[in-house]
Amino acid sequence: MDAASDEDWPVERLAGVSGVSETHFAHSFKEAFGVPPHRYLLTRRIERAKALLRDTDLAIVDVAFQTGWSSLGTFGRVFRDITGEPPTELRARERAAAQNLAQVPHCFVSAAHRPNLKIAVSEKRRRASADQNGSIDHQSGDPE
Repeated sequence: MDAASDEDWPVERLAGVSGVSETHFAHSFKEAFGVPPHRYLLTRRIERAKALLRDTDLAIVDVAFQTGWSSLGTFGRVFRDITGEPPTELRARERAAAQNLAQVPHCFVSAAHRPNLKIAVSEKRRRASADQNGSIDHQSGDPE
């Protein structure tokens, strides 16, 4: 998945490559990496997109397609949900900050900018919506 994060990697394909059942693969993958395979793939795609935005002059649509997205709209929405800013803003900010990071090894910079996908994007949206609406579950203290 790391070497070809732009490809589709359904659990069926991953399990087939691994020679185990889909259920066993999904469980083992989450146990090993802390996130399900799909979230791991999203992490890799967003990391690659951030690098392309920072290091190239490719159009946003080209970045989206080169990192495995089939829709610019979906890429932009998921990118913003995960990083907190649209691709164009991230590009401008990263390029401005690049001058300060020139002395830091690239592996440290990449690790520091890795997106955190411990919870699903849909869960983040639900929580953000609950926060905006002020909706709180009074029994648990959690947003509904």
